[in-house]
Amino acid sequence: MKWRYFIFPILLLVASLAVAAPPAGWTVRYLPGRIVNGSPILIRVTTPSSVTTLSADWLGHRIAFTPDLPKNGRPTGTWIAIAGASLETKPGTYALELHAETAAGKSILFEKKIPVGHRRYPRVVLKVPERYTAPSPEEQREIEADKKIKEEAFKSLSPDREWQGSFIAPLQGQVTELFGVQRVFNGSVQATHQGLDFRAHTGTPIVAANRGKVILARPLFFEGNCIVIDHGQGLLTLYLHLSKFLVQEGDEVKKGQEIALSGGTGRATGPHLHLAVRWQGEYLNPQTLLALHLP
Repeated sequence: MKWRYFIFPILLLVASLAVAAPPAGWTVRYLPGRIVNGSPILIRVTTPSSVTTLSADWLGHRIAFTPDLPKNGRPTGTWIAIAGASLETKPGTYALELHAETAAGKSILFEKKIPVGHRRYPRVVLKVPERYTAPSPEEQREIEADKKIKEEAFKSLSPDREWQGSFIAPLQGQVTELFGVQRVFNGSVQATHQGLDFRAHTGTPIVAANRGKVILARPLFFEGNCIVIDHGQGLLTLYLHLSKFLVQEGDEVKKGQEIALSGGTGRATGPHLHLAVRWQGEYLNPQTLLALHLP
């Protein structure tokens, strides 16, 4: 009987400790609710205590978060970032490893499992001028020069968040071809369509999808007249096949500002706008980004 009286208080103590123990305090939310290969993602994180920095590792990428500051400018304790799952990401569950640091220099860690599903993309056959599938030696040199130009531009990305609020479509037009389509040019050359095509007559005004800095505005072999805008946090939007530039490299642009006129330059079957979204070297689905409600 004495053992009963001895054990009972210990069990009460353990139970009370279990109830009183504070929860981890981390909250991780993401959009879209179902992530697939090719999805851009908005991640919101609330930490258990006030922190000065927050970053994460996911799918081989380092993600930099910025505090969510509403219009009054006061911190909410929530941090936000844009990330993405590449087209090549296989279905599975991947750990988001969060790293935070407090003002006192203490490191705190947390892990959140995020599932990625699979989406199958269609295939189409297209006919383009022969020079775009079998370029001459001179054109091949031009293509290599273009590649270096783009690589140099992509090195100058801003780590800070420049985008504000949801992204908008660069024009009001019918979508004629979706992201991820497997294309076969002239019966042999295969490529993945890494953007979203809008129907647009030559000369249609094109606007910036969000705030950012123009890091590229020049003619390229495949892309034609091309503009690239850096929105911060490794996120870019690209506007291809333009007929006229209305901005130049180094310009800061606002969301909705006219940046160009549409056209059919470069490897294009006719006048249209090709909008691409690139994050840390991965091309993501623009349609998903445009549908996200961002702070």
